[in-house]
Amino acid sequence: MAGEDAWSGVVVKKSRAMYDGANLYRKLDVRLDGGDVRNVKVARDLWKQLEVGDRVVKEAGADPRRG
Repeated sequence: MAGEDAWSGVVVKKSRAMYDGANLYRKLDVRLDGGDVRNVKVARDLWKQLEVGDRVVKEAGADPRRG
């Protein structure tokens, strides 16, 4: 899940889906500080911690975290 880009923003939507019928994916729609919305796959623990309106931070080379 870790990428090289850095960003921060606010959760605008939480969702779950089984795209392949076997694995449950947890996603967040995050409105970035610049105004764009990004769909982000996150780990179960982080997904459970966050609610719409919570801040999320992603630093380069790290997984997203509550911010």
